[in-house]
Amino acid sequence: MSPTAEGRTPRHGRESFFIEGEGMVGPDDAAAVPPVTARANTTAASGPALEAAPTFRFSRVGPRGVRLPEATLRKVALAMTGGSEVDGTIPAGFTYLGQFVDHDLTFDATTVALGDGISPAALLQGRSPTLDLDSMYGSGPLDPVSAGFYESDRTRLRVGRTTRFGGDKARAGFDLPRVDTGSATEPRKADIPDFRNDENLVVAQTHAAMIRFHNRVVAGLGPSTPAADRFEKARRKVVLHYQWMLRTDYLPKICDGDVVTDVFTNGRAVVEPGADPLSMPTMPIEFSVAAFRLGHSMIREGYDWNARFPDGSGTLDFLFTFSRTSGDLGGNPTLPSNWIADWRRMYRFSQIGHDELKPPRGAFNLARRIDTRLVDPLARLPIGSFGGRNADAGTIRANLAFRNLVRARMLRLASGQQMAALLRSKGVAVATLTKAQLRDGTGASSATLDGLTDAQREAFLKDTPLWFYVLREAELNGGTLTGVGARLVVETFHRAMEGSTHSIVRSPGFRPDLGEKDGRFRMADLLLFAFEGQEALLAPLGD
Repeated sequence: MSPTAEGRTPRHGRESFFIEGEGMVGPDDAAAVPPVTARANTTAASGPALEAAPTFRFSRVGPRGVRLPEATLRKVALAMTGGSEVDGTIPAGFTYLGQFVDHDLTFDATTVALGDGISPAALLQGRSPTLDLDSMYGSGPLDPVSAGFYESDRTRLRVGRTTRFGGDKARAGFDLPRVDTGSATEPRKADIPDFRNDENLVVAQTHAAMIRFHNRVVAGLGPSTPAADRFEKARRKVVLHYQWMLRTDYLPKICDGDVVTDVFTNGRAVVEPGADPLSMPTMPIEFSVAAFRLGHSMIREGYDWNARFPDGSGTLDFLFTFSRTSGDLGGNPTLPSNWIADWRRMYRFSQIGHDELKPPRGAFNLARRIDTRLVDPLARLPIGSFGGRNADAGTIRANLAFRNLVRARMLRLASGQQMAALLRSKGVAVATLTKAQLRDGTGASSATLDGLTDAQREAFLKDTPLWFYVLREAELNGGTLTGVGARLVVETFHRAMEGSTHSIVRSPGFRPDLGEKDGRFRMADLLLFAFEGQEALLAPLGD
């Protein structure tokens, strides 16, 4: 049993944020620790200095905003989680790839992966947002706590095994590795660095696929690579290919491509511009609490999941149930085999030249359009998904939109209008949405503000919460982030890649070589490589 499996309190959404220069900001808006910089904590060798260090390093990019009344936010949240939703053009798998990436960016390694005898420098490193896949690797196989995530060779990551269900046999490598409870039937917790990657079935299957990807890269190293070098060499290759996929496939799908090109060519305007490339990044709260919560609007209420659960019967409720953080694996010790993902239904392999990997007609899943609507089940989150109390079930506190809006209020997050003004002051050509655009969106398929009083609506349109503003921008742009939202997302990704141990930003000559076409590596390429190009592995339950 890995030590990381014990002693954790599962909480998905942070209630307190250490913001550099401000200190700890929480629900009561009281500073729990003084506003010191992370660098100041490195002066002591051990003991109290380690305890005083912030749990995660956030920063504030924009000015402080105004706090709208919770009564207003309640009405807006109900409007955002009611009514019809519209399909977008992005394959549904990217919804949960985004969630996996979010957990990589906001992974607090010191809470689950670092051992007791760590230096202050390691402490700070473990609390910094980069795109190094530490949510999968922890602190590596030589760390006494993270060692449990690896096979005995200290190179390959452990895989899980599904549970036989009906005629679907148990299969190794199609579930997360899980902690043996000593019972043959009791549901087991995932034995991975970040419990949030077992919050729903799709992100859990994504994590399992990434484990496969790493292990396939290890297998391809060959006997000439010394044993002592095999893990680091494999990790470097995996991380660089992962970053390349995010830069060339994920970001252009969710963001205006011109913004992606501009930032990666000309640099950043507001997210740590001019930072020492080798310094550790911080996490902008405007990204974490607002802009990158775009994926919530992409979630479907049901998926054509696999041959056993077609026609939308892979409901969101089931995807929570057949995880362990939010559910109980349906009462099974590990994932039952009839819930293994059919990746052909989530990503377009035909776009990388594999028409034979198309799913049955009508079975492909598109994400919902990025806009101001969230599907109805997100108004009633299972309490395990956000670490809530039993009394929160079925209340407004279980409404995802409300939780997002209130958390931003707690932090006095800048409004969309304030962020647009800030970007313009830095020379970025960004238009501010008009009150009419913010009020009306695209019409019938938009979240309506009709339920607000005239005074509430006027205040909301004057100082629009950043998360709503970013979604409205995307909605008016056909379902793609633009303006303020695109700039915040792309700049944060750029900085996170720049500050990573392995970095395509600092290694501009890198080109991927694991795809079937030189210089191309999309998420479909990653899955094709991870599953050995075999339809029987990408869709083991068939059509």
